[in-house]
Amino acid sequence: MKNSIKSLCIIGVLALTSCETSLDKINENPNDQASIDPKFLLTYVSQNAFQVNGDNMYASRMMIGTDGENVYQYMKWNDTSFDIYSKGLLNTGKMMQEAEKINNKNYQAIGKFYRAYYFFNLSLKLGSIPYSEAVKGESGITQPKYDSQETVMAGILTELKDANTLINTTDKIEGDIIYNGDASKWKKLINSFRLKILMTMSKKATLGTYNVATEFSSIAGSQNLMTSIADNGELKFADAADSRYTMFNNSGYGSSLYMADYFINLFKDRQDPRLFTFAAQTTGAKEAGKPLTDFTGYNGGNPTSPYSDNAALITAKNISKVNDRFYKDATNEPSSVLSYPELEFILAEATARGWISGSAKSHYDNAIKANFTFYQTYVKNPNQYFAGFDVNQYLTKSLVLYDNSAPLQSQLERIMTQKYMTMFHQSQWTSYYDYLRTGYPNYPLQTGVSAPLRFRYPQSEYNYNNANLKAALASQYGGNDNINSKPWWLQ
Repeated sequence: MKNSIKSLCIIGVLALTSCETSLDKINENPNDQASIDPKFLLTYVSQNAFQVNGDNMYASRMMIGTDGENVYQYMKWNDTSFDIYSKGLLNTGKMMQEAEKINNKNYQAIGKFYRAYYFFNLSLKLGSIPYSEAVKGESGITQPKYDSQETVMAGILTELKDANTLINTTDKIEGDIIYNGDASKWKKLINSFRLKILMTMSKKATLGTYNVATEFSSIAGSQNLMTSIADNGELKFADAADSRYTMFNNSGYGSSLYMADYFINLFKDRQDPRLFTFAAQTTGAKEAGKPLTDFTGYNGGNPTSPYSDNAALITAKNISKVNDRFYKDATNEPSSVLSYPELEFILAEATARGWISGSAKSHYDNAIKANFTFYQTYVKNPNQYFAGFDVNQYLTKSLVLYDNSAPLQSQLERIMTQKYMTMFHQSQWTSYYDYLRTGYPNYPLQTGVSAPLRFRYPQSEYNYNNANLKAALASQYGGNDNINSKPWWLQ
């Protein structure tokens, strides 16, 4: 146990304390089992889970590269990693074990949330994954079996249901860098994430014993959910070591990353000032002295064109870089795994599908308003971007206005397009999965190239867990580990 705790100290859980000194004191009494306060583990797990992911920005047609062929931009990726087992899930499990020792149910509940979060995202990337036997090396399980995607999704729904019951909203949670110890907000996030999982599974009628639409309606009608951006499941950054914005001082962002025209044009067509917070003016527009809020001063590159063609736009001074605040500002806006605007879009979709009663338009409008509030709150000097902007007028624009009586596909197109427009550097791969699930927004693709439906399993599994991996491939994909094989959730 001494060695395992020392390892946690090495990776940064107790970065501000002396590991050796603490361990010496812990082990003075040979009859005591060494332990670590779960608050330190909660801080570490949260800090890692909520970081910004840039790869999905290419796949989701938001950014492009100009110095080489990016595999995500050109839909040519291969395998993914199982690092979350040794990092996020292992530390989450340790937090839950330590919480059980002191009978603290809040850390156990939050641990269940993080387990659900990690397993959800990994299963969406791959399909079947180790779940029921995962992270049980201490019990002697070094080659865990793979559980079906349905088993995983039903299992994490149950874990979140248990978390909702476990959490005590009257107790303050120490070490909480997401909600500053407010357990009531964790409860809202847990229940809202249950809805996210169910909506992501919209192609399926059931998940194990759960009826997808019925369970969604029950949670939406009876549980505490997010009600404003103050409830966002987000990490706020600080200008301090290990707390700065994920892309701060990122050399690639400063040199070769530019905006995709597909993403930029959605904002230009709607005269949407959020564009100015994401993108920089073209060099030509700057030299011409165009105002920062002149939409004609912004242009993107084609994500399906050869990178050399887009590089030519740089020479022509007619392409927008990513706004330099993303790599020059140590803080920027928070990074969310699930926000109130995203929840409102989920509720809008559920209403459009007839899963819950009410007005889809109301949820859709609430989502857009809340997202503008988010940027006007967190982006520095917001008046330079939003001066004179009226969100209520924006909602009446022909390309924005929502019609509750429109056919379902038309409603989904409106919801998914605006949902996509809120997710620059937010919510990991959600936009891409929404595209795979609904077909909206309609990503541009190269001729003859289809959008991958999954990742390949990591080489490490072929090396160390081959039999279980081969069995999983046979049961899902006819034995083929191919990025274009359709996983269960999309069937």
